Amino acid sequence: MKNVYKLTLAGAISSLILLSACQGKKTEEAKIEPAAEPAATVEKKPEFASQPLVTNIYTADPSAHVFNGKLYVYPSHDIESGIPQNDNGDHFAMADYHILSMDSVGGEVKDNGEAFNIKDIPWAGRQLWAPDAAEKNGKYFLYFPVKDKQDIFHIGVATSDSPIGPFKAEGTPIEGSFSIDPAVFQDTDGSYYMYFGGIWGGQLQRWTTGTYNSKDEYPANDQPALSPKVVKLTDSLLGFAEKPRDVQILDKEGKPLVTGDNGRRFFEASWLHKYNGKYYFSYSTGDTHNIVYAIGDSPYGPFTYQGLVLEPVLGWTNHHSIVEFQGKWYLFYHDSSLSGGQTHLRSVKVAELHYNEDGTIQPISEYKR
Repeated sequence: MKNVYKLTLAGAISSLILLSACQGKKTEEAKIEPAAEPAATVEKKPEFASQPLVTNIYTADPSAHVFNGKLYVYPSHDIESGIPQNDNGDHFAMADYHILSMDSVGGEVKDNGEAFNIKDIPWAGRQLWAPDAAEKNGKYFLYFPVKDKQDIFHIGVATSDSPIGPFKAEGTPIEGSFSIDPAVFQDTDGSYYMYFGGIWGGQLQRWTTGTYNSKDEYPANDQPALSPKVVKLTDSLLGFAEKPRDVQILDKEGKPLVTGDNGRRFFEASWLHKYNGKYYFSYSTGDTHNIVYAIGDSPYGPFTYQGLVLEPVLGWTNHHSIVEFQGKWYLFYHDSSLSGGQTHLRSVKVAELHYNEDGTIQPISEYKR
């Protein structure tokens, strides 16, 4: 039995030595094997919080209004122009307007077809950009910026007996008008005001002296920024009742925003709405792609800067409107999600807008969070 035990013990010891040697060899082999490549990180694309209102055409620059209990959106109409992109926006070669309508937000959106065409404007040359609309005594007014035959932007007006047109243009632009992005606000006292202006391609910088200058002139970065304009409309809503005034936008210390303050100063896309007795002037900062707002006590301003309404969207431009409908407030805006990011092929969207108790606006992102 002892011999058997000795042999068994010897065998066990040999087996352990062999096993240890094999494990040691495997360990050494493992040490010299190349490290495995880390798994590729799959970047999750952000999801959009809302979808385009219509997909049969490209729409942008939405001006939303409630007429007779129904919501109407007056957008510009993006088309594939075949024009190379440039700083002046020549590739935004829009030529007509389609008006959208809906009975409820989230319900069916109707494209009511062509309501107005650049061919119907006797004085027009090209580029029928962001419009707006108003109503008075059952008559509807469509305000539009378009370049004349000398390539200078002016603002025109067309009228209709229906909010969806067709609209008939006046024979000449509004006297004293210039630049782009008309936005018409009806105050609670029945007065109507137009806000307008856009720098760079919108030519506002060419009117600093009160007359057109083909040379682009901007204030220095430490000087007050170019101001959008406000003007009271005549009782007929067909003209200006006065000379346009500067819309003054101040910081909270009461100083005008300066040219170099790209994140806050005005670029284009004026809009005015009223909430709890205060006037909210909102606009696009342009090359920083924000929609921001300022609050004042008069439709003429001055307005004190408050903060962000909408973060930058997919695409280069940002343009909006704010409207109350069926007891809720909504922000209409555009992005380039439908076209895959093409800056000149945009689509209108909508998001619910919320206020804080102090009257400030809760910033909105177009992406789900």
